[in-house]
Amino acid sequence: ERASQNPVGERNDYEAERYAEVLKLVKEKSGWGSEQTDNIHRGVSAYFCHNSYAAQVIDLVMEEGKPVIERVCCAVDCGIVVNPDAAANLSEGAIVDGIGNALFGELTFRNGVPAKSNFHQYRMIRMGEAPKKIDVHFVDNGIDPTGLGEPAFPPVFAALANAMYQATGKRYYDQPFLG
Repeated sequence: ERASQNPVGERNDYEAERYAEVLKLVKEKSGWGSEQTDNIHRGVSAYFCHNSYAAQVIDLVMEEGKPVIERVCCAVDCGIVVNPDAAANLSEGAIVDGIGNALFGELTFRNGVPAKSNFHQYRMIRMGEAPKKIDVHFVDNGIDPTGLGEPAFPPVFAALANAMYQATGKRYYDQPFLG
């Protein structure tokens, strides 16, 4: 009530044109549809949150049964980008964090207590596991700025799961993907 929002539906309304635009931009910038070498596997996804749109293409190879992420191409529509460097850095960090969470992130509990007490027990992504290349592109549309803290994080999971499916033929539904 205080937010003056309808609790069902309206908060999830999105503009199909803006969604399509990030997919079009990521397709163009990633070279989606062009021939890839036999060992490159690709996944794509798109996401909407905080009135922003993000789409990603992940290119990976499998080495010893584990994904090695060669490249992530990300397109974001967050309206006017006030500080392009900071916006790209924020998106890159979200992508790396998303990959780490998708591959390794796991919180377990014993009798209602976290089984991992600190980072020495919690598996996080390592520098050598980060993508070799991350490209972030912004849709230039003149719309007032919207959110940018989260939109590049969630699509990582689906794009990575789709690329791993292309590589292995196995669907990944539960995180961490590398259990």
